[in-house]
Amino acid sequence: MIPLLIALAVIFSELSLMAFGGGITILPEMQRQVVEVHQWMSAQEFSALFAMAQAAPGPNMMVVPLIGWQVAGWPGLLVSSLAKFVPSSLVTLLVMQGWKRFKDRPWRRYVQAGLVPVTVGLVAASGALIAEASAGSWRLALLIGVATLLGMSKRLHPLWVLAGGALLGLLMA
Repeated sequence: MIPLLIALAVIFSELSLMAFGGGITILPEMQRQVVEVHQWMSAQEFSALFAMAQAAPGPNMMVVPLIGWQVAGWPGLLVSSLAKFVPSSLVTLLVMQGWKRFKDRPWRRYVQAGLVPVTVGLVAASGALIAEASAGSWRLALLIGVATLLGMSKRLHPLWVLAGGALLGLLMA
């Protein structure tokens, strides 16, 4: 059990420090580590845990405690949660002190503008990963594509897109 907890701590500490632009940006690497490298669960199980975490109220990274629980029970939940949330929180506190101090510097605007495409790319990669793991058939892949296009091109509330996708998914099953 101890080697498993150490592996969880190492993986989620590294992911914590890589979570640039929000926790969702590390989802592809999290999935790779949990599914491919350590084979603690299948891609479908990972996707299901992510969906369950997104449905629950709270931060979007509630998938981390669920993975810890799935892998090692209560100790896994505790270790993965602390490893994911503590390092990035400490770094954020330290960086924000300097960020406030240099608020009027022109380079700060350039850094912020440069980080936008990086964050968008990381979020898009996360969406593609979850879509790939969730699309068990060509019909579901088509439904995911249509829902994505609707969500991006129309001024629809995301809950309407999700509800419509869920209804169509039930009808197609």
